[in-house]
Amino acid sequence: MKRLDGKTAVVTGASSGIGRAIVEQFIAEGAKVFAFARNAEALKTLEVAHPGQVIAVSGDVTRQEDLQQLVATVLKNTDAIDILIPNAGIARVVSFEDSTADAFSEQFSVNLFAAAETARLFVPHIRKGGSIQFITTFLTQVGFPGLAIYSASKAALKSLSQTLAAELAPKGIRVNSIAPGPIATPLWGTVGLPADTLGAVAEKINARLMQGAFGQPEDIAETSVFLASDAAKNIYGQEIVVDGGYTIG
Repeated sequence: MKRLDGKTAVVTGASSGIGRAIVEQFIAEGAKVFAFARNAEALKTLEVAHPGQVIAVSGDVTRQEDLQQLVATVLKNTDAIDILIPNAGIARVVSFEDSTADAFSEQFSVNLFAAAETARLFVPHIRKGGSIQFITTFLTQVGFPGLAIYSASKAALKSLSQTLAAELAPKGIRVNSIAPGPIATPLWGTVGLPADTLGAVAEKINARLMQGAFGQPEDIAETSVFLASDAAKNIYGQEIVVDGGYTIG
């Protein structure tokens, strides 16, 4: 028996990286997944590759009307869901000198506000025994120059997760978060640093990782499957750090 047989999930940021890996691992474990992201073409390939198991919905998590359309599509196809993963996120390297209100807004709008709004809209439609997983970061535990805004947005999300765990437990909904460490995803190349600088930073990071290399999206997906499964039924309000040992090195 597969770990997620009979369960229905919604995953945002599902077109690449960690989100896509979660979708594919959930499918392998028997779940049906509503996959949401801006990249309609990438989502369509997922849907075509997994007929009947993936329903693609394209949109932007920062647009209220797009989130409402996602909810409407889900409810058109099922009466409730079991798992919600507001995974969509962005990261930008911004010096503190340049950390204006607009710079804060850009990252908080996706990483915190959109994740919270996605959860708020779906909570009434999550079955008892269901779960929400937020995706935070190992950077809530360590400092990294230029990532003050990103880290702060994810630290706020971690706090939100802990509070919602207490608030939603009486409704039969478990809330936890996963904190990825350095993971080889397209996000790494969008932070705003030149390729040579990214390479130098990666070398320093690898030297601190127990396996000497960035983790893979599948590492996070496996943790997500566990948290979504009945094996994690007594885990509430925890942040599971999957960082290759970075924060202990």
